[in-house]
Amino acid sequence: MLYFARWKVLAILLTCLAGVVIASPNFLSKETVAAWPTFLPKKQLPLGLDLQGGAHLLLAMDQEEIRKDWLNNLRDSARKTLRDAKLGFSGLGVQGGQLQVKLLKPEDREVALTELRKLIQPVGNAILGSSGQDIDVEPGTDPNTITLKPSNQGMKARVLNAASSSIETVNRRINNLGTSESSVVRQGTDRILIQFPGLKETGELKRLIGETAKLTFHEVHPSTSAEDAKLTSAPAGYKVYPGEASEGGDFLLREIPVVQGEDLVDAQPGFDSRNGEAVINFRFNQKGAVKFGSFTKDNIGRPFAIVLDDKVLSAPVIREPILGGSGQISGNFTVESTNTLAVQLRSGALPTKLTIVEERTVGPSLGADSISAGQTAGIIGGIAVIVLTILAYGTFGIFACVGLIVHLILTLALMTLIGSTLTLPGIAGLVLGVAMAVDANVLIYERIREELRAGKTPIAAIDAGFSRAFITIADSQLTTLCCAIIMFWLGSGPIRGFAVTLTLGILTSIFASVTVVRLLISLWLKAQPKGRGPLEIPV
Repeated sequence: MLYFARWKVLAILLTCLAGVVIASPNFLSKETVAAWPTFLPKKQLPLGLDLQGGAHLLLAMDQEEIRKDWLNNLRDSARKTLRDAKLGFSGLGVQGGQLQVKLLKPEDREVALTELRKLIQPVGNAILGSSGQDIDVEPGTDPNTITLKPSNQGMKARVLNAASSSIETVNRRINNLGTSESSVVRQGTDRILIQFPGLKETGELKRLIGETAKLTFHEVHPSTSAEDAKLTSAPAGYKVYPGEASEGGDFLLREIPVVQGEDLVDAQPGFDSRNGEAVINFRFNQKGAVKFGSFTKDNIGRPFAIVLDDKVLSAPVIREPILGGSGQISGNFTVESTNTLAVQLRSGALPTKLTIVEERTVGPSLGADSISAGQTAGIIGGIAVIVLTILAYGTFGIFACVGLIVHLILTLALMTLIGSTLTLPGIAGLVLGVAMAVDANVLIYERIREELRAGKTPIAAIDAGFSRAFITIADSQLTTLCCAIIMFWLGSGPIRGFAVTLTLGILTSIFASVTVVRLLISLWLKAQPKGRGPLEIPV
């Protein structure tokens, strides 16, 4: 147990040296690290919001808007299902949080129920006993009516999916500001927490996430104007959309778009070569290009509308088929607005509008105070641990302290390699890791003392102390590791930061407290002069 092959000694020393090299930039200023040769690592631990200051935004999703969009999509699906089944209906509208279908013939209701129930999708997890269906399709109070209503499980699943989609979209938009240190996580059921370290002005951030950026392309009604539709009623399948006065006011558009923003693969700000005004150049994927090309080919001489967030940006007339899958959006844009809108379009549309319910800005001075307090506490605690360990175990206490230093350096090195953000809970995880590393050495040394009291020779006692205590150490660390994994899985934000630091600390503490300290003791034993009499173990 105390014998180390030469290659093992070399591997342990190289591991410790690599940890020192990787972690060293964290102890120096950015200017000093930037001046280093290119072959040396320069990556530093990014500081979290609580350490360097920044923006904290809590966003809420509109569940009613999610329900409304879902019911509108359900209405289109129900209309197509009934038409494909050749079932006549006189009404199909959303009322009271549910979709009501009025059939022409009451005797068609059973067939219609069978067809409409094909729209039901399973939700939940059958293994966990939480499976169900997303909508309930039931007969109405009248003999010729059917109601389709979102179920509680279905609504919950929709909200969770919308939250996940919103997090991905917001992440893509924020990354365009040039940072990898921001954090976007779900909080509760329908809220999203954004933490942006180092950001002092939140105006641009709020502009980026404040718009849904849902881009669609619609057919304009060929004969009826928006004004006529307002006086009477909009034809079936059409809706009045507001527009800019410069574009002629409101427009009567077909509700189902020709092409949706999901078919966009790129959007870049630019300038019109004819008049120099700011525009957005867009490009569709193959599916969108085919649909857009087919529509423009069949509607030459007619206008089509470009709609952003249910507002008409422009309604140009189709002069010739647009078959290349690319085009240009013009309007009353500034250079700044085209940049922002292009970012929003590239990142995708938000499934629902996000409302800021809480906004805080953490000043860098508060973060500096936290760092200073953490450093003071760490220095005092470290000195106390070193003094007490050496007083309790003498020379072996020094070996344990060296192991603690190696443990701390390797933990910082691993955090630097994976790009973990250092937060106050992360510092707490570091401190807890040091305490656990000390505990491992205490278990080993106390076991050695027991073996000595049992009458074993010093070398046999040391060997038994490491081998037998290792089982206890592994069991305790495994339990803590399971807790850390669960915290990372179910937690968010600071809890995850604590779990990451704690997990890395567990891995490095076993290496430092067992392997490194055992190597030091092995080298110390080899360095003892021969013929000096019985060996005394300083524990």
